[in-house]
Amino acid sequence: MGKREVTNIFKIMATGGAATPAPPLGPVLGSKGVNPGQFVQKFNAATQHVKGKVVGCIVTVYSDRTFDLEVKSSPASAMIKDEAKIEKGSGVPNKDKKGKLTPAQVRKIAEAKMQDLNANSVEAAMRIIEGTARSMGVTVGA
Repeated sequence: MGKREVTNIFKIMATGGAATPAPPLGPVLGSKGVNPGQFVQKFNAATQHVKGKVVGCIVTVYSDRTFDLEVKSSPASAMIKDEAKIEKGSGVPNKDKKGKLTPAQVRKIAEAKMQDLNANSVEAAMRIIEGTARSMGVTVGA
């Protein structure tokens, strides 16, 4: 088999284990040269362990219309919402506080996100997560 040439690389967010070829996912995949049916099968099989949670995915498309997918962890904001047990973040985070996280919860999120974050230590990852929480109107403290 000859060398496969990369024709497209894109990121996509979908619910783990529950992706369907219906809009909004199908048309995006089709326009990028990916067979939506094949993608959905592969994606759902790869994300069975995080069923119901939103996960990011990097899709690499090759010239022969095959593709590889690399599943990333859930977005930090989704993990913060789960831990703080809130529906959504605040529209005015500096005035309207929505929830609270303990340092232990922040550490748990930071450790789960560690491989996807640009941080050298868990403490640095915790600071990144704390910043995201603050921008969502979630206070961090004991």
